[in-house]
Amino acid sequence: MPKSPESGEYIVEFVQYGKSVKVSAIDANTLEEVSIVGPTSASKAELKTVAIRKLQYVIEKKSREKSSAQPVSTNGRGGIIV
Repeated sequence: MPKSPESGEYIVEFVQYGKSVKVSAIDANTLEEVSIVGPTSASKAELKTVAIRKLQYVIEKKSREKSSAQPVSTNGRGGIIV
């Protein structure tokens, strides 16, 4: 289950481009970074929440992929046993 956006340490940056805002979020522990683009009419709190939730999703997805990776063969020939 994802953590709430208030838990953990994140760096959040807001950059306005015309009527849009690019929000970048970085996890302080993993140094994983994601970005979203939203309207300037949205509040900073809403944009921050969306960016952090996306960051948590990406971190959890990569963690699942890493844990399900198949081990390398130990038969001396390299490759992966399927």
